[in-house]
Amino acid sequence: MTITTNQILKVLYVLSLIIFIGVCIDAGGSIFSAFYTLAINSVNARTYWVGNDLSGLYNYDPGHFFAETLLISIPAVLKACMFYLIVKILHDKKFNMSQPFNNEVRRFIIKISCLAFGIGLFTGWGVNYTEWIISQGVKMPDTQHLRLGGADVWLFMSVILFIIAHIFKRGIEIQSENELTV
Repeated sequence: MTITTNQILKVLYVLSLIIFIGVCIDAGGSIFSAFYTLAINSVNARTYWVGNDLSGLYNYDPGHFFAETLLISIPAVLKACMFYLIVKILHDKKFNMSQPFNNEVRRFIIKISCLAFGIGLFTGWGVNYTEWIISQGVKMPDTQHLRLGGADVWLFMSVILFIIAHIFKRGIEIQSENELTV
């Protein structure tokens, strides 16, 4: 039995949907936990989203707590947006296998590239900010536990996707020229 491209795309759609739900929960939980800590109950800083103890940071300065949680939440929201786009393109079946180079796919790759760049930018900023907070003597969890690791990987991925988008642009031009010569 041969596995077809359509079967692979269906499996990828289901996996992307599961990941999308997970990153939405992560982003929403992070935002809710920050709001709850700042507006309702500051004791929640001890068990900030996923059990990270940010009480030392909150006790040091609630403004820095807000900035740190913002730098945690923004990449989480960008990841959710990225997987939304992936789920959407797989659901709408925008892939045309007879003409793989099309503007819809190229725009999708550019959007994913920009989101990956934003994730890399904000996670890098979050790591630097966390290191600065630690240098001030505040006890903080590791950046990996705060989900702020891998900025370099996200930036690298954004560059690769941007290059692929330009390859698609050239593929679209060649495909158009071939259609005109027929």
